[in-house]
Amino acid sequence: MKPINSGTFSQHGFRMPAEWEPHAATWVSWPHKEESWPGKFEKIPPIYAQMVKHLARSEPVHINVADAEMESHARRHLDEAGASGEILFHHFSTNDAWCRDHGAIIVKNADGDRHALDWQYNAWGEKYPPFDLDNQIPSQMADALGLPCTSIPLVLEGGSIDVNGQSVLLTTESCLLNPNRNPQFSKREIEQTLKDFFGVTEVWWLGDGIVGDDTDGHIDDLTRFVNPNTVVTVVESNPNDVNYQPLEENRRRLESFQLDGKPLNVIELPMPSPVEYDGERLPASYANFYIANRLVLVPTYNCPADAVALDVLGKCFPNREIVGLDCTDLVWGLGAFHCLTQQIPA
Repeated sequence: MKPINSGTFSQHGFRMPAEWEPHAATWVSWPHKEESWPGKFEKIPPIYAQMVKHLARSEPVHINVADAEMESHARRHLDEAGASGEILFHHFSTNDAWCRDHGAIIVKNADGDRHALDWQYNAWGEKYPPFDLDNQIPSQMADALGLPCTSIPLVLEGGSIDVNGQSVLLTTESCLLNPNRNPQFSKREIEQTLKDFFGVTEVWWLGDGIVGDDTDGHIDDLTRFVNPNTVVTVVESNPNDVNYQPLEENRRRLESFQLDGKPLNVIELPMPSPVEYDGERLPASYANFYIANRLVLVPTYNCPADAVALDVLGKCFPNREIVGLDCTDLVWGLGAFHCLTQQIPA
């Protein structure tokens, strides 16, 4: 592709495709940091292998591993899970497994040219150092894919944004405006940067995230586009629950947004029953689903709301298989399937 010599990415016709648009692959990082799942780590690789097994039925899966030893460990778990399909390993060392946040975000133009964006990563406000290896992943992914890569001096995680593939980007004030990310930039400057690199004309801001979310309120635990004019958003039915008020406020904001003069279509997703471990309320949410080419991978939590959430998402994606996998142990790491995956647009 031709180099971008002047102007912004949006001026050159680049945009971030919506997650439901065709993928060339899904990229993930194999879990290895025991401190992310203290006391439960041995349960994580088998769950992860199940995730990869299902994704590999849909599209190629690229996996970051530190070395041949970690690759062998991962292959053993994948074999035990019965995973098949195109699974490719890259010896790219990581600090942790959350590829949504440390992986490259790929934009493309109408000619099909793709470009990797390397946003700065600081482990959600320098909460979990070190993060130097994770910060190298975007350029390594770009090299492996044969794509040009541009480094951007703004701290941003993939889980903090969602797009409708056309004109709108959705995010939260609690995350992107947090002083632990970009204190040197104003809200207006952050908005303009998002517009310049993701090819959107509007940035919609929600408020706070759910309790237990150490990312300061990532959008992928709250509200997700399921088509260009529709979102699903999590709501809490119990008015005494700590998540009730912030989720109500977010829903009210969503109902005020318009696309081409028409109200945004807002579909409610339930919140699961509270998931706690070691005295800690965990950020369990059905919004942390991942849309692959042929299926939607949905976290479940062994509670009655699971069936409701799967039904809602099934109606949103009638042409994809809806796959629910129990994330009661996985969410002890404070994330689920969307946090672990990064799509590579076709």
